Amino acid sequence: MPERDHRPVARRRVFYIPGYDPIHPRRYRELYRKESAAQAAISGYEIALKPKTTGGRYGWHVEAKMDGTASAADVEVLVWSDIVRESMEAGIAATYGQLARTAWTYIATGTLFRLMRLRKGPVIAALYPVGMLILQLLLAVLAGWAAFALVSTAGHALADWTGADAGGLALVAARLGLGAACALLAGWGALRWFKAHDNRFFAYYLMHDYAFSARWGGANPPALEQRMTAFGDAIAAAMTSEVDEVLVVGHSSGAHLAVSILADLIRGGRVPREGPALAFLSLGQVVPMLSFLPRADRLRGDLHYLSASEALTWIDITAPGDGCAFALCDPVAVTGVAPQDQRWPLVISAAFTQTLAPETWARLRWRFFRLHFQYLCAFDRPGDYDYFRITAGAQTLAERYDGRMTSPSRITAAASRYTSIPT
Repeated sequence: MPERDHRPVARRRVFYIPGYDPIHPRRYRELYRKESAAQAAISGYEIALKPKTTGGRYGWHVEAKMDGTASAADVEVLVWSDIVRESMEAGIAATYGQLARTAWTYIATGTLFRLMRLRKGPVIAALYPVGMLILQLLLAVLAGWAAFALVSTAGHALADWTGADAGGLALVAARLGLGAACALLAGWGALRWFKAHDNRFFAYYLMHDYAFSARWGGANPPALEQRMTAFGDAIAAAMTSEVDEVLVVGHSSGAHLAVSILADLIRGGRVPREGPALAFLSLGQVVPMLSFLPRADRLRGDLHYLSASEALTWIDITAPGDGCAFALCDPVAVTGVAPQDQRWPLVISAAFTQTLAPETWARLRWRFFRLHFQYLCAFDRPGDYDYFRITAGAQTLAERYDGRMTSPSRITAAASRYTSIPT
């Protein structure tokens, strides 16, 4: 771990990078407010949120007193929810087009089959929207067929009642035309209903998520790269300020964005040796979904570089109970780009079955999306992972995990077909 004297952290800057999420970052402020209060009640410390004291991006200020020591943190959020919303504007037909292109990308490149070697959970999560959208399409076809059959049956009944010739060409044509129109309306109406209620099914949301990655083959779109650059500038400015630690947190797909942002900062000489401690906390990462794709050269190069850096501390927290993350997979090693002098990340399990009370685990076990956010929430038995102690407490990330061994269940076997990095 980088050397630093063990004085308490009085001030901290936290830079939070969310995953693929169309909702404004205020949801993360409210989540932090609610869950920090719950954790404080469980763990016996004090914590409170106040308006942000620094300028610039969206965020909040935290004041805490833990184990008799007061500390403060200013949290800033990388806002890219508008980019996500724009990517989700595809209509029903376009979404099915995305399904075909995304499935082809992951299957034709062999990426899907290689991901299966790591963890079943995130692969099932990736296949879920494909299966659900196909099921919705089949149900829409069934609704259309039922509507056509109903119109045809009604036409025969009307002909019998009126004494008309049911086999007459004009009546058959009218009945077929009306039946086809009703079938199309019923089928399209069913598809529109499913899309309107996607907050129950998450099929469109997840499809847009995977399509966003597949469209660029593992690279970042230009608009997102611009946000990352600006966010990197803010982190660089914090590294020259009077704080004790600069902590970057990347959740879900936000983890791979953080990897690239931090690699750029360190390569660019923007992390002063005598500045604040620099720390990186990756939570519920899905890095292989990107790094295994053919055009993810930048990400693979950043993983290779960051994993050997002495300029920061990188702790990776996942849990086997999180079916949406590549739990305990070393993102550098499984991508096949680990250098001989690899230092990071230190891979640690949040161990939901141990850190959550049995009744809590029973309540959340099958709520897969909620569990994917558990890293940002209160734990009944937090152990050495407490999100609020890490982001607002008096210890640096390096000090908190000093001497901690990596998880014995860590997965390191290289599985990616693509291992090219920029020269």
